[in-house]
Amino acid sequence: MIVGDLPAPTRQREKAPRPTPRPDRSFYASGKAFGRFGIRAFPPQIMAAPHSHGHIEFNWLTSGHMDYVFDGGPVTVEANRLVAFWAGIPHQTVALHDIGEGRQLNIYLPMDAFLEMPQLGRLTETLMGGGVIQLTPECIGLDTLERWHGDYRSGSSLRTDLVRAEIGTMFRRAAITGWDTLLPAWLEKSGTRTRTTTPVRYVVRMVRHIVENITDPLSAEDIARVVGLHPNYATNLFTKVMHISVQKFVTRMRLIRARSLLFDGSLSIANVAFQSGFVSQTQFYEHFRKAYGMTPSQMRKDTIG
Repeated sequence: MIVGDLPAPTRQREKAPRPTPRPDRSFYASGKAFGRFGIRAFPPQIMAAPHSHGHIEFNWLTSGHMDYVFDGGPVTVEANRLVAFWAGIPHQTVALHDIGEGRQLNIYLPMDAFLEMPQLGRLTETLMGGGVIQLTPECIGLDTLERWHGDYRSGSSLRTDLVRAEIGTMFRRAAITGWDTLLPAWLEKSGTRTRTTTPVRYVVRMVRHIVENITDPLSAEDIARVVGLHPNYATNLFTKVMHISVQKFVTRMRLIRARSLLFDGSLSIANVAFQSGFVSQTQFYEHFRKAYGMTPSQMRKDTIG
């Protein structure tokens, strides 16, 4: 078990063999636009300074509550509810209350994988706009979180893929049934929270335009026009907030789309490239091999063959 309100792990369990190492164990990539997927359970702790990273982050407390600061906005996270936020916004745990022997379970979903999830509507805008939300009990409970943690710790890529798919289903349910807002998104507020609000709002609008038009040609001029800024200023702003250039972000989102289409298995490689927004198969193969270390055909064969 992973939580403090249940029997504590025995010494024998603590000495059990560790799962097979895997690349996404090092999911906490500071300063990166896209972190790696990961799940961890640990005693809650106060953070020495704010930080940010490339995930949608989920927090679950088993007891007590903790105080956060999100770029100047205070939030209290209570026990036994799953809280979600975009970790690209600087955040810091500043106080713990009545935690006792409780535990904290965190899930780190890569931000680009979140953006590729369909049919989330306002939920995407809320999180990307700096909002902090709390999911309802009908969306997620402790038993499911424990299972996800076990699947991730198993070292099995297939079990981890199932977890990611189930997180997508959880988000779709939340998009339909609603959620509780702990901190409103900047996009939903008439005022501003800090001086950094306006730049982030511009970037959120650019990200949304890119994701919604990923199959079309996307120039820096087109993207800047969406927010009414000079292309040089818009692209520099995007890089400052996202820690990645606009062009690299576009390529990354196209690769995520291509990977999803490959798993479907019904499209030719040429159609996968076209429907992902690549202008040629040569360009597609070059970017795909560089990102994944194999050709699209090899990935399809290894996955569904």
